[in-house]
Amino acid sequence: EVQLVESGGGLVQAGGSLRLSCAASGFTFDDYAIGWFRQAPGKEREGVSCISSSDGSTYYADSVKGRFTISSDNAKNTVYLQMNSLKPEDAAVYYCAARGSLTATYNYWGQGTQVTVSS
Repeated sequence: EVQLVESGGGLVQAGGSLRLSCAASGFTFDDYAIGWFRQAPGKEREGVSCISSSDGSTYYADSVKGRFTISSDNAKNTVYLQMNSLKPEDAAVYYCAARGSLTATYNYWGQGTQVTVSS
């Protein structure tokens, strides 16, 4: 059974940091790309960042470039999202998702973790 479990969300003041984790199981980690998405109330889901587990290539949305860093520990089947200099507009439910490295569709999703940023 494929599972993605996010953790690390919470309440932080603007300017602070959080590190989200996405623990994956049930599939061959090296064959997949893992993405982080977020959705704030009343807004559409937004792609934040992704990383290829096979070659380590990364992508960041313009809104988080220079502040967020995605990384992968393939030995632990875990992807991290280090979020620094958080802004109130970063507040959302953050989800991790997995897609095959040769596909564009994310087939597997975690349950989400809440990030709240106080101003």
